[in-house]
Amino acid sequence: MENNAAKNLNVSTALPACRESVPGLREPHHAPGAEVAEPEREAYSADPSDRSISSLSSSFSSMFQPLSSSSSSSRGSILSLSPPLPPSVELSAIMTDTRLTLDVYLGGAAALPLVWGYDPDHLRGIKYLRLGSEDEPGLDAALDVLPHMTGLHSLAIRGHRFYDSRGDPLPGLLTSLPDSTSNLSHLKHVDLSFNQLTFMPSCLLQLPALSMLLLCHNHISALPPDLGQLSSLTYLSLMGNKLVSVPPSVGQLKALQRLDVSNNVLQQLPDEIGFLGELVKLELSRNKLKWLPESMGSLVSLRELVIYSNEFRVIPKCLNELPLLTMDVRDNPLGKPPTPPPLPPVPDHPKLPKLHLRFNKHSFFVSSAGCHVFLPGGAELMFPPGCLMTTTKLMWGEKRPNRKWVWLEEHDILLSRPLELRPHGVTFLKPVEVCVPYHRTKRGEVVLRTFDGQTWSTLPTELRRGSEEHCCYPGGRPARLACSSVSHFSWFMAVSRPVRDTCSVTPAGALLVSSSNPGIKLHFPPDSTAQTRTITLQVLQVSEFEVQALCGDPQARVSPLLCLSQTPTSQFLQPVKVQIPLPPGITGHEADVSQLHVLHGDPAAQTWTDITSQVSLYVTHLYAIFYITHFSWYWLWYTTQRCVSGVVRKVYQRLKQFKVQFLVLQRKSDPAQVLLQCLPANKMEGRVQSLSEQYDGPHPSDLCDLLEGEQFFAGFEKGLDIVTDRPDCVEGRLCFVFYSSLKNVKEVYICSAQGQKGPVRGQVSFYRGEIPSNLPEEVAKKRKGLDTQWLATLPLRLPALNSDNSFNMEEFQYPPLNLGDPESGYLTEANLLSISLQIGRDWRVIGINLGMSYEVLDRIQYKHRDNLGALVLDMLFHWARGQRNAGPGSVSRLVAAMTESGRRDLAEEIEDIVSLGRRKYTESLKRVGLEAESSSVGEAQQ
Repeated sequence: MENNAAKNLNVSTALPACRESVPGLREPHHAPGAEVAEPEREAYSADPSDRSISSLSSSFSSMFQPLSSSSSSSRGSILSLSPPLPPSVELSAIMTDTRLTLDVYLGGAAALPLVWGYDPDHLRGIKYLRLGSEDEPGLDAALDVLPHMTGLHSLAIRGHRFYDSRGDPLPGLLTSLPDSTSNLSHLKHVDLSFNQLTFMPSCLLQLPALSMLLLCHNHISALPPDLGQLSSLTYLSLMGNKLVSVPPSVGQLKALQRLDVSNNVLQQLPDEIGFLGELVKLELSRNKLKWLPESMGSLVSLRELVIYSNEFRVIPKCLNELPLLTMDVRDNPLGKPPTPPPLPPVPDHPKLPKLHLRFNKHSFFVSSAGCHVFLPGGAELMFPPGCLMTTTKLMWGEKRPNRKWVWLEEHDILLSRPLELRPHGVTFLKPVEVCVPYHRTKRGEVVLRTFDGQTWSTLPTELRRGSEEHCCYPGGRPARLACSSVSHFSWFMAVSRPVRDTCSVTPAGALLVSSSNPGIKLHFPPDSTAQTRTITLQVLQVSEFEVQALCGDPQARVSPLLCLSQTPTSQFLQPVKVQIPLPPGITGHEADVSQLHVLHGDPAAQTWTDITSQVSLYVTHLYAIFYITHFSWYWLWYTTQRCVSGVVRKVYQRLKQFKVQFLVLQRKSDPAQVLLQCLPANKMEGRVQSLSEQYDGPHPSDLCDLLEGEQFFAGFEKGLDIVTDRPDCVEGRLCFVFYSSLKNVKEVYICSAQGQKGPVRGQVSFYRGEIPSNLPEEVAKKRKGLDTQWLATLPLRLPALNSDNSFNMEEFQYPPLNLGDPESGYLTEANLLSISLQIGRDWRVIGINLGMSYEVLDRIQYKHRDNLGALVLDMLFHWARGQRNAGPGSVSRLVAAMTESGRRDLAEEIEDIVSLGRRKYTESLKRVGLEAESSSVGEAQQ
């Protein structure tokens, strides 16, 4: 019977196993218990002599002891497979007499140990096993059971069985097989496709009966040299790996009928491939092969040779002499001569001299011969020969980002500091290329802007990397450059803006398609305008999750935001058709049209109006279409809320703001040197780590909202003052302008305010500056705290000065302490230190029970983030210092907090310490005779 089954286990059964590699063809999800394409079932014949129980099965049988008091082979009790399987799934739905299917449920591999613990004897007789490999813990547990299933004939452990919320397949996580898998001597079919294998598991080479092996879409870069040991192999698929070559031992696979090594990086085949006398089909497509060995003429059984998408220029004549052979040779340069090596570029002009400037060098000379100038920070200037008649002195300088020098439109992001090139009046005979380095951005397009003394304008911009020899970033990475050719010098800066598309509309009509989203189209019908107009379309992508969080509607969906403008601004003679994709997850057949809203935004008034009933809105399966006669901002919403305009106005304004945090740090070697910085919240953690070696200070501030280009101030308060005389310091407050892609950092020296002596425990507060003119009234009113301009406050401590006017760096971290009172006893610094050494990860619970705020605990944790001992000690002393004015009973409160935190051992130790202290105190009174006196006084009072 097994021989007949082995004959039925032919190549055709393996074809569905890799169907995911065929474009457009995806393996369907099977319902529980449904048949799947795998080798034909065989009769089950258990070996009665195999009664050994492994330690794994012993542990599981003890786990399921309450389920059945009989032997493990009893099927009368009910096995619960939830989790990992759904509660409704029973054992009969996934297992028959010879077949166990666990790849139709996410994480189903974790059920294999459960089944083994329930009925190991039955599991040894299973012949066909299918597992998913998307769940690593469940897969590891299943691999521990696998070597015990000695009756297996077919094994499939595959990824890509399930899909995530975006429709992408979940990758398999299998990286190897246990060495004991070689004990499965009956295995004929193994499928390990769509996993993370980087090599062929050596245990596979010890399977003498293996006839079909599928390792598709892994990361295998080389095959073992003893591959020829698989003498029974008839089908081998290695498509979608990283193979560069095939070992000569492949010629020993005498029974091989089909070999698939497509979608690799093969550069050659061994001559031994001609020894595969039974080979019927050979797949070599999508590789880098340039020739085939002449020995392939011996493949008399070969019927199909697939070699498309390679680099073949000629096919060996021996293959044309095989009468039954058909070949697919598409996408090969057959008959074309070899490509000659590229000729070296011929320069149009002599190589330009190069000039590298230092930070303190702000002027240079350029002659008529031209020059390639490299400025500090990554900027480059290219002066072609003949751009100047005589040698001319030129100058450069970087301006600190200031609203005086920066012009930003709606949703623009500044990506560089303004670069000033002088003299402004100089003109060039040939265009000069100006390249400004910019910070990377994930949205919009990068453009270069220039200022002519009166207005800013946008230049045609080309993006490229800087010169390799002028690397200004760590690791030798060239800077990103925004380049443009100019004929005069001025101010230049790089800006990110929403992607912009333009076209000219004539009376004949036009069609404008967005380059960032081709589904967005503007149709201008004939006679919609009497004169030619210039139309501009900008598209702003909006995060769906951010919108849902801001409006409080988890069902809300939005389209991209459209900004339409024109020159001239008069209305169109006929309505313009606007096509926009429906919000993600919404289709025309399923959408409730009553919940679709077209919003019109007025940038001048900062308002949004629902115009759905005015624009003849209708939907197709994928798009919403409406008609307008004038241009502005338009936004398509799908929401269940009724008052849509107010919600959209709120969301739109919040989308323009950035969540930021403030940072105040002191240099460890000089506490008077203070660094202040404001960054978006997602950049703060990395910045703190990079500064931690040289700086120390409090935890970054809470989240605040700032607009791009908004001004704010930092003020030193409560005994601190700035030691500086700089133009950006106004009335003791340091002025900043926030730009999300720049560093927004300043470093100053501070001192104690006049009249302050000793260490100063001051603070730094951040305040808003002038409100931007385009900020709506409702946003301007929404300020935190009693001060409408206040943003955040961070503590700052300045040590006392020594006699030599230097800071006392060895000042006691914890001042002398005498915690307690005569009634409840005293604790000293040494006592608290001893207690702190016994507190571990439960320090936060103890701090909360001591009445400390979450903010204080967070700051202490941040300050000692790498030292648990110092953290616990600081927490205890911080609480102890606060008990000086809290009245008697502080020790009793500490004991109660330890008890509430589950540390009764520490509570008893504190009570013992205090009791011992009281006893020693009483004995000392006895020695000096004070106790008798105090007792007699007490008796007299009675």
